[in-house]
Amino acid sequence: MAWLTHRQIGLTYRSEGVEGGYTLFSSVRGHHASIIDYRGQVVHQWHHPEGIQHVKFLSNGNLLIQTLPPENAGGREDIGGSSGALIELSPDGESVWEHRDVTQHHDYVRLKNGNTVYLAWEKLPAEVSRQVQGGHHHEEDPELMWGDVVREINIQGEVVKEWRSWEHLSYAEDVICPLESHKEWTHANSIEVLDNGDWLISLRLIDTVVIVDYVSGKIKWKWGAGHLSHQHNAQMLSNGNILIFDNGCHRKRSPNFSRILELNPESLKYEWMYSNETILAFYSFMVSGCERLPNGNTLITEGATGRLFEVTAQKEVVWEYVSPWTIPSKFGPTPAVFRAYRIAVDDPRLNAFKLSADDYASLNAAINNGEVQTEAEYGDK
Repeated sequence: MAWLTHRQIGLTYRSEGVEGGYTLFSSVRGHHASIIDYRGQVVHQWHHPEGIQHVKFLSNGNLLIQTLPPENAGGREDIGGSSGALIELSPDGESVWEHRDVTQHHDYVRLKNGNTVYLAWEKLPAEVSRQVQGGHHHEEDPELMWGDVVREINIQGEVVKEWRSWEHLSYAEDVICPLESHKEWTHANSIEVLDNGDWLISLRLIDTVVIVDYVSGKIKWKWGAGHLSHQHNAQMLSNGNILIFDNGCHRKRSPNFSRILELNPESLKYEWMYSNETILAFYSFMVSGCERLPNGNTLITEGATGRLFEVTAQKEVVWEYVSPWTIPSKFGPTPAVFRAYRIAVDDPRLNAFKLSADDYASLNAAINNGEVQTEAEYGDK
């Protein structure tokens, strides 16, 4: 979708074949999260003064949010995806649990036992920083690079497990993209806990997705170098394949474009792929995600443009929505959305909610009229 100055916002298209249900999303570096119905009408919102830039809808009906970073996080606050806290909000927005850690970033998972797994950044040891290959040096790079860590905490916030990526990476294989700086080695941007407890992690700067053995910490599967370009949101499907949003911002042998890949991890063949026939019509250089829906459709978050859309297995677009909120950023005003999620109409997690477009009538009218432009104008609560 072309990013036009006066492009349409809100619901732009709906046709037969849409999965239906509700869609949950929040603006990158914003302060609110929204649930919209299939007509694009806001039916519920949460607000938090510390920011809401990524959300997870928990099994108990609460929303687990990742806030904006604090003003000083030792330099981490200048890296995209940085956060200061995980906060669990009830349907009415009351904080019922929180965990503060200025090293955290990007993604997290609430486990069935109540523990929480999340990504974090720590300084690499000096001897490791010196040996990392690729990238280019920039005067603003820190003396020591940042390395990715996975932490698991219990409900009291105590660390029960920690995995340091640099202890399991290869200097020869895990090489930074030459167009990226030496600020970080890998820049993990998604983590999923598999049924057997292992971790599926996307490592953006080395164009690689890995599966980490939960017990040993060893990388038991690795793929992507030479195929992916700064991907996001790697996830395991029920059929055993891996779905990936391949951003494509630094492709080596073609123009930049995005695509969705469904990869068979054993044969390494693409079982399904989505890209636009006009390749530049689907492109997000940052953030973004994808979700396979029960009817076989795929919900796609073209994150940088704030465009959410649903495609069938035959790659037909059947639903499209453009976020109406623009937020200040280092890239200028942006409607960016990190990731969106579909919620079924009969999902029991919604039982505690009063989902009503009438409660947001004035807001929906403004969106329908193309009037909502910035979070500040909307009323940053």
